[in-house]
Amino acid sequence: MTTHLQESDGATVEVGPVAHGGHCVARLDGRVVFVRHALPGERVTIAVTDTTHDSFWRADAVDILEPSPDRVTSRCPVSGPGKCGGCDFQHVSLPGQRRLKAQVLAEQLDRLAGVPWDGEVEPVASPGTEDGLGWRTRMRYHVDEQGRAGLRRHRSHEIQPLPAGGCPIAHPATPSVVDRAWTPGGELLALTEVSAPVVVGATTASDDAEIVEHAAGREWRLAVDGFWQVHPGAADTLVRAVLEGLHPEPGERAFDLYCGVGLFTGALVDAGVRAWGVEWDRRAIGYARGNVPGAKFTAGKVERALRTLPKRTDLVVLDPPRTGAGKDVVDAVVSRRPRAIAYVACDPAALARDVARAARSGYRPTTIRAFDLFPMTHHVEAVVILEPTTGAS
Repeated sequence: MTTHLQESDGATVEVGPVAHGGHCVARLDGRVVFVRHALPGERVTIAVTDTTHDSFWRADAVDILEPSPDRVTSRCPVSGPGKCGGCDFQHVSLPGQRRLKAQVLAEQLDRLAGVPWDGEVEPVASPGTEDGLGWRTRMRYHVDEQGRAGLRRHRSHEIQPLPAGGCPIAHPATPSVVDRAWTPGGELLALTEVSAPVVVGATTASDDAEIVEHAAGREWRLAVDGFWQVHPGAADTLVRAVLEGLHPEPGERAFDLYCGVGLFTGALVDAGVRAWGVEWDRRAIGYARGNVPGAKFTAGKVERALRTLPKRTDLVVLDPPRTGAGKDVVDAVVSRRPRAIAYVACDPAALARDVARAARSGYRPTTIRAFDLFPMTHHVEAVVILEPTTGAS
């Protein structure tokens, strides 16, 4: 391994297309190399960082010989090769980032599901985030042996201490963690929300520590370390996209699977729908019941809970974790023959696999929208509406 690294460091490569995961594809002596900190069309000098795989290597672009028009100067002093792994695209203009994300989503949908898509990644408006910075309302930091708060380096347990001004993508209302020493080896959770004071504390927060958020015309209570979208405009944006795609009618029935504290359940209830939420996290379900008393909720793994839910429903919202819903859940959902399914996805590959699975039962996308909820990173959120094709039963 050391020999390969020494021989290949300093090699020049022509950078090819973007790939899922925040890197671009290049070739070195016929071998695929996934290059971070590069852009399609650039000619760069690389430093190889990983040769442990037989089929590909990983590398960083350390010298840009022919830059892309989309390349910009990073506004984070600890972004770049060998530094913080939190941001993939600090070196890319915002329009360029969105084009890259659209290309990745389109490639995954086409390759894994046979679904063509030529849409755009939509910006999400929120005051103060127009430049792609200051949007993350929840930050989880690690503390190094010197008591400095920081973030992990890419594919490493090493900690990159934060710059003096803090993390540039952190919301300005999140408390500073660079102005004091912390317990070495610990973790910190720094967050802000609309209606409660900002909180800084260990991630082992007490069970009764909670916060309050506002979205979709409702108030939402949740555990201080519970799941909530980190972009301040995300919750309202996703609710609008789901409702516009489903067109719920009063009196219809709906499942909200992976419902969390009930965000989509509440929006469906407010539209006059009889909604049933399912979530494996019992603490989240406890909050959901308080947040949306007009709905039913079940705590448990979705694939198991579906066995006890009604055999028919009109609508389904799927908002699974990054790994996707999986074949058992998708099969159980389409067997109910809903008139429409809203799939909210944070991973293009998992989304495409599940879309392909649904297609086997006659469900195809009628609407695909993508949103830039995570600027400076490779992550993208999508909302796909699936409906049965004509004649499917």
